[in-house]
Amino acid sequence: MLIVSVVLFVLAVAVGAVAVAGLTERLPRNRWAGVRTPATLRSDDAFAVANKVAAPTLLATAGLLILGGLGGLLIDGVLGIVLVVVALIASLLTAGAGGSIGARAAAAVPESDAGACGNSCGACSLKDACASS
Repeated sequence: MLIVSVVLFVLAVAVGAVAVAGLTERLPRNRWAGVRTPATLRSDDAFAVANKVAAPTLLATAGLLILGGLGGLLIDGVLGIVLVVVALIASLLTAGAGGSIGARAAAAVPESDAGACGNSCGACSLKDACASS
């Protein structure tokens, strides 16, 4: 159970770090950490709002992982295994609920104005390059 507890502690530190970064709005849009849905990835503001809203549940998730790790270390036998499994399931459900709430908050963030034509594809700047002289 020592290895399982160490893994839970490492996960708790990682999830806690993401939660603190999201709460302080220092978590940049990236491909690995944070609430990642189409609504959250459409802008930096939506990503920041989603992760700030989800941060308290991620802190709770880190706490549950720590409790599971402590249970695996301190309680022997079947009861320790049950405690680890329950902590893992509860942490997954808690993180999922936080991600869902964060995604809904990101969907409520208004879309930013992308310019005169409403698109940021670059077609306006290329229009003159294709015109015949």
